[in-house]
Amino acid sequence: MSTSVSPLKITDKPQWQDLFLAYGEFYGMPMDQTILDNVWGWIFDEGKPFYAFLAKDEMGQAVGFMHYRAMPSPLRGKEVGFLDDLFVNPNCRGGGVVEALFAALKGAATDHGWPFVRWMTADNNYRGRNVYDKIAQKTPWLTYQMAEG
Repeated sequence: MSTSVSPLKITDKPQWQDLFLAYGEFYGMPMDQTILDNVWGWIFDEGKPFYAFLAKDEMGQAVGFMHYRAMPSPLRGKEVGFLDDLFVNPNCRGGGVVEALFAALKGAATDHGWPFVRWMTADNNYRGRNVYDKIAQKTPWLTYQMAEG
């Protein structure tokens, strides 16, 4: 499958929204229009360093997306990249979409001057982790989350 990757455009909203809904379903996260509108707004808010790539097949159909952003690294005194979300249509997995998205992300990191891009994934995301193990180095850091209240 031939895949093209480009920054998300305003005209991509319906295709992005379909993929984002499928992404929420994949992780069992409730999704509503407020969430969709908030995330869409972050991507196109020039004051926020939040970006998105959309992968399309040769027919122009969206097959995957990636959301990423700048993240301050105080010990380095500079920003690094952080990959928040990555999703590929299950019917298109194994066809090079993830590799194309990561190639675009690597280019964006270079353009932004980020020395690296970090991300987290679910422990049971075996298929994704298999790809990540090939393209990146696993860190020794564990993730914790504190709920409000």
